[in-house]
Amino acid sequence: MKHIKILTLIGISLGLLLFQGCAETRAEKGALLGAGGGALVGQAIGHDTKSTVIGAALGGIAGAAIGDSQDKSRKYYRDQYGHTYYIGNDGRAHYIN
Repeated sequence: MKHIKILTLIGISLGLLLFQGCAETRAEKGALLGAGGGALVGQAIGHDTKSTVIGAALGGIAGAAIGDSQDKSRKYYRDQYGHTYYIGNDGRAHYIN
């Protein structure tokens, strides 16, 4: 029974990672990754559903907060065609739309 719960949590976490590609902002990506990681940590610590849900909630909140702060520190620019982009740590322009 424990193996089924653990496999289910791993499957859900992997599903959240796949949905991360649909997220547009770092806050959304952080919330998804934080919720998945928090669920795994909560299950590992508490070994029950309540701990898993609490871990997912706390991880999602923390991930969204960290991602939001990263979004606010990034400067966005607009090119001559009206496309929005930012300059990444690698020095290249990364287009949003």
